[in-house]
Amino acid sequence: MTQSTKAQAQPACAPPAPVFSPQESRLERGRRALDEIDGKAGHNVITALADIAPDFARYVIEFPFGDIYSRPGLDLRAREIATIAALTALGNASPQLKVHIEAGLNVGLSREEITEVIMQMAVYAGFPAALNGLFAAKEIFALRATPSGETTGS
Repeated sequence: MTQSTKAQAQPACAPPAPVFSPQESRLERGRRALDEIDGKAGHNVITALADIAPDFARYVIEFPFGDIYSRPGLDLRAREIATIAALTALGNASPQLKVHIEAGLNVGLSREEITEVIMQMAVYAGFPAALNGLFAAKEIFALRATPSGETTGS
């Protein structure tokens, strides 16, 4: 497969953003999106906030997941590409980047796509930020690897 063919290849079915439902509260919609996108890693963040800032934990569920991730216009793959790029570019958000690398894998990004997004950030954020991002990705990929070297499902 040539480089241009690779760039044109798209997954058969990218997961759409969770849909707004007038019957759901922001919190309910956010919990649903958090489950779908971040899974266990996201819940670990929420649990870690419970004893110090439970209101902030609720805000994290309601605003990013209940409002932003649930908007139409971008599918979850595109949203995670943008998030991984932004967190890599920051250069100082390794814990959050790791959660969103997991989320990217959960919504159908491949290891190669995630690696390429992070490498692209070297142009705009510099080599140190890209290196930090690549090492974060390497750690998550290793955690998700089975003994045969294949990544596990979501």
